[in-house]
Amino acid sequence: MADEAKAKGNAAFSAGRFEEAAGHFSDAIALAPANHVLYSNRSAALASIHRYSDALADAEKTVELKPDWAKGYSRLGAAHLGLGDAASAAAAYEKGLALDPSNEGLKAGLADAKKAAAAPPRRAPSGGADAIGQMFQGPELWTKIASDPATRAYLDQPDFMQMLREVQRNPSSLNTYLSDPRMMQVLSLMLNIKIQTPQDSDFPQSSSPSQPPQQQKQQPETKAREMEPEPQPEPMEVSDEEKERKERKAAALKEKEAGNASYKKKDFETAIQHYTKALELDDEDISYLTNRAAVYIEMGKYDECIEDCDKAVERGRELRADFKMVARALTRKGTALAKLAKNSKDYDIAIETFQKALTEHRNPDTLKRLNEAEKAKKDLEQQEYYDPKLADEEREKGNEMFKQQKYPEAIKHYNEAIRRNPKDARVYSNRAACYTKLGAMPEGLKDAEKCIELDPTFTKGYTRKGAVQFFMKEYEKAMETYQAGLKHDPNNQELLDGIRRCVEQINKANRGDISQEDLQEKQSKAMQDPEIQNILTDPIMRQC
Repeated sequence: MADEAKAKGNAAFSAGRFEEAAGHFSDAIALAPANHVLYSNRSAALASIHRYSDALADAEKTVELKPDWAKGYSRLGAAHLGLGDAASAAAAYEKGLALDPSNEGLKAGLADAKKAAAAPPRRAPSGGADAIGQMFQGPELWTKIASDPATRAYLDQPDFMQMLREVQRNPSSLNTYLSDPRMMQVLSLMLNIKIQTPQDSDFPQSSSPSQPPQQQKQQPETKAREMEPEPQPEPMEVSDEEKERKERKAAALKEKEAGNASYKKKDFETAIQHYTKALELDDEDISYLTNRAAVYIEMGKYDECIEDCDKAVERGRELRADFKMVARALTRKGTALAKLAKNSKDYDIAIETFQKALTEHRNPDTLKRLNEAEKAKKDLEQQEYYDPKLADEEREKGNEMFKQQKYPEAIKHYNEAIRRNPKDARVYSNRAACYTKLGAMPEGLKDAEKCIELDPTFTKGYTRKGAVQFFMKEYEKAMETYQAGLKHDPNNQELLDGIRRCVEQINKANRGDISQEDLQEKQSKAMQDPEIQNILTDPIMRQC
């Protein structure tokens, strides 16, 4: 049941449903509280929804249960970094790297932690909107939004998430987004007050006759103003720089949409132009780079794709972009590298890139591409190793060892011959004979069947298979094998002799002519039969 809950959690995590994933992992933990992997997975899910305090608790539990597991320190570092504790994050990543020095995820995390530690401290709040904007820096922001039914749905809206991240990067930019009701609602939530809108405002009351004399003296001068509603505070002004920046972002999004439309029409040159223009307008959205990289793949411009993906990863780290976006850039880089691969060594770089992408975000498409690259590498390795001449030399060496009855040594040479030329049916036939001599009947049978599969007309394969079946006392099956071989060579003496031996054994069994050896074997099997054991242990039988 714990495994089932874990599987559901993994599926939800892969689909980006992190709240749901955390719930499934909690169910699994309740059933298997000593499983360190479950705490690690829940820590990752909680960190993905910015619940870093809870993620830290789970990461600490992971390390407590499995202190020699590198991934636990990766979770610990991510949680510390999310809470703004760069020093503790760096220490955690370093502990993980001491256990697994080649772990790319830990290396990237340590680089982020060091970069965060070296960054200048944030400017202290100076009051006003900038001070309020600083409230969006804390980890409690995500917890409050996620726990409030009125704001929870905002986390699934990309444009709103982009606004929040912008306010986190630049608190003074809050002014730009106060016209959005969603941002006002979140601000109200953070301040724990009901923010009054212009429609809710009350006009001040006019002066009454009972006012003090001093106020009555001032009344003639202010009479006109008293009859007017008190002016509302003017909205905070947006700087020209912020206004221009917002306009550029909007223009960049339009270029991106135009690029997407061109991409769907397979008008790749035009799509490139739009994505390039979008990037010139806004260099804080790496999707323009990853989209342009996708077009380069379609155009066969793999070097340009790799260059864009490297830029996207580097810029994404600087901006602390969504892990999914960084993973997408790495996946597209891996795809381009696989397309460029000319030998098995080239595939190593592509495979490593796909693995890095999976450490950022476990996407099914990335996993599929990784598997394809690994298979392509294996196939290419076999092609590179293929050498029929060397295969024949190894086969002859194996034959010499076989004549000297050195069967294990013969098998080693036949193994090498198969690696050099896996399509030579003769080598499988010879190795099957070795296995038969060593009494390894299942292995011999498998090689004989492979021999027949590669060359159905090669009668030696049928004699090898029939011999194995005969030694396994499967006489009827052996006879069928010999008969199948005779279809290709009706006068083959080995096959005819094999059929004769099978007929003799089948007739002997039908007449009841059983050898002493076979009789002892049957008696031994009978003694192991549970029913016979029950009869022999019966008290009445013992008295007979």
